[in-house]
Amino acid sequence: MIRMQRPTAPDVADVAAEMRALAARWPAADGVAVFNRVYLTVTEEIGRRLDSGEFPDRRAAVTLDVLFARRYLTAVKLAESGRRPPDCWRPLFHQRRHPGVRQVQFALAGINAHIGHDLALAVVDACHALDCVPPDLENEFDQVGDVLTLLEERIREDLMPGPDLLEVADPLTHLISSWSLDRARDSAWSAARLLWGVRELPGLAEEFTERLDTGVGLVGRCLLTPWPVAAPR
Repeated sequence: MIRMQRPTAPDVADVAAEMRALAARWPAADGVAVFNRVYLTVTEEIGRRLDSGEFPDRRAAVTLDVLFARRYLTAVKLAESGRRPPDCWRPLFHQRRHPGVRQVQFALAGINAHIGHDLALAVVDACHALDCVPPDLENEFDQVGDVLTLLEERIREDLMPGPDLLEVADPLTHLISSWSLDRARDSAWSAARLLWGVRELPGLAEEFTERLDTGVGLVGRCLLTPWPVAAPR
């Protein structure tokens, strides 16, 4: 399990700035760029809610959010330097320019990787950074998850193919509808608690993390199944 470095001065604005810099470098149609735009929207919304005082424990919320984002940003750096990112992220990086993959698939594949794998590890990272236990972060976990749930609804509305592609998109609609952010969140929380419980057993923790990574990567490959491009009329 890759242990993230403890942030000396965690700042949501800093990770948002890194995401904007990535957006400026990548073509808009790039699959990772699609997810990056989605995640930037989430990060900016969390920043607004932090500024308005919606998170009672600001330090805990910022620490969790920043360490969570760092998992994604680290995967990007690994991929761009020619090193191997976690298995959960590899399908998105591999398929990022495939013409038969829709934008909604790229967005949900990124969310699947980030929620299904990174979130559990970020909770453990935050517990080490804050010297606390997972139940101490449950409120922050739920509040961040609420923002993600609202965003998932927007993704489905904004990125699903329009009525003119309905016939082609029918199986795609079925595939996308089979994935649930709520279930992914619940699984992430259970995984975080389990990882924290076995933290004194590094071999077992490493094995569980590897299996989690592989399983989430398999779901990502399914979400990125290419579909025929509709012929122009």
